Amino acid sequence: MEKSLFNYFAKYVSLNVLGMIGLSCYILADTYFVAQALGATGLAALNISIPIFSFTSGIGLMLGIGGATRFSILISRNQMHQADEVLATSVKLGLIIGLLFVLVGIFGSKPLAMLFGADQSTLPLAQVYLRTILVFAPFFMLNNIITTFVRNDQNPNLSMIAMLVGSFSNIFLDYVFMFPLGMGIFGAAFATCLAPIISLLILQVHYWKKFAGFKFLGNKIRWSIVGDLCSLGVSALVNELSSGIVLIAFNLIILGIAGNIGVAAYGIVANLALLVIAIFTGVAQGIQPLTSKYYGLTEYQTGRKIFQYALWTALLLAGLIYLVVFLYSAEIISMFNSENNRLIGEIAGIGLRIYFLGFFFAGINIVAAIYLSTIEEARAAFVLSIARGVAILLPFVYVLSKLWQMTGVWLAFVITELLVTLIAYYLIRVSHRQLCFQKVSPLRKQ
Repeated sequence: MEKSLFNYFAKYVSLNVLGMIGLSCYILADTYFVAQALGATGLAALNISIPIFSFTSGIGLMLGIGGATRFSILISRNQMHQADEVLATSVKLGLIIGLLFVLVGIFGSKPLAMLFGADQSTLPLAQVYLRTILVFAPFFMLNNIITTFVRNDQNPNLSMIAMLVGSFSNIFLDYVFMFPLGMGIFGAAFATCLAPIISLLILQVHYWKKFAGFKFLGNKIRWSIVGDLCSLGVSALVNELSSGIVLIAFNLIILGIAGNIGVAAYGIVANLALLVIAIFTGVAQGIQPLTSKYYGLTEYQTGRKIFQYALWTALLLAGLIYLVVFLYSAEIISMFNSENNRLIGEIAGIGLRIYFLGFFFAGINIVAAIYLSTIEEARAAFVLSIARGVAILLPFVYVLSKLWQMTGVWLAFVITELLVTLIAYYLIRVSHRQLCFQKVSPLRKQ
């Protein structure tokens, strides 16, 4: 039984990690090609713009993970019509919110770029990138939503294929648009925007096979369940929004310490960190269909075993990632430092070796937050996410940067993730006690 459970876990997690690695290449490919084509100024402009992905992805993941969690619980209880209503509500709500982002992109990209920290040299590039991404925001949101539902509907293979094909197409189109066609930063943004569209075209195969089309969209939005879906997915939203807010705060603080060169160096660290976070998010989202299913079946111990597998996987991955960064930091940085700027290399090199220590704890925290959501502990997941993303990190980065400049910036992330791990340990112990009580209380009544 335990071996088959581990195989089940390994299948979902490995497929989802591969897919999330591919998804994170959206930004990493942009970073590489922008650095090659536009140098330090382009890299700084891109890093200033990247927080927008946290806002679009955050809402998509909230509706996707929240809806898919409820969807899995309903399916496990054989409540099929209600499950279809959840799917339709998540998709339609994502479209409505996405259209609001389009309006922001058309009319507000310049003030938004300035709010994110763009100055006279980076504003033109940042404005173009932000406008392009926002106009395509509905596709980014829908891709996050549909991908999560397809994975929960027992099709993790197609989910992975869609994410990988979308990402590889982004890398290819980045090169074509920026070099042979010379489209500059717009080319990088446009290539990124086409990737979720390609992914969605692949994902539709699942629904044509199962429903002979998107028949579930015939269901109206059930506004009464929106609060439930959002509460179950709020930890994913907070994680993503916090990442965006932290990027903005770090950019502004680093701008005051080391100028655009410092922001460019942080861009290298931050974009590589996004790749690592995507790996841990892949582990967390990989267990989400399984823990939701076993929670719906009241097999709490089985869900807990899957959670333990995920924690050990996160720790193992953190160790492997840090070993690679420690041994090959100079080679990694040189890929994004096309001008061979010595100061960028020095700042990013120190940053990678300090900042990435935090991932020994961050992996645990990301997995714990998603796990708490899947067992309907939305409040605990929210506390964990807000503590990790904003409440602890922002005060630390402000204080430590005053004391130790760039070293303090890097250390703030490590200390924050360590403290949040302690909070996660407490919250999960409390949640497990409550689940045990739920399981034995009916026996007590008899």
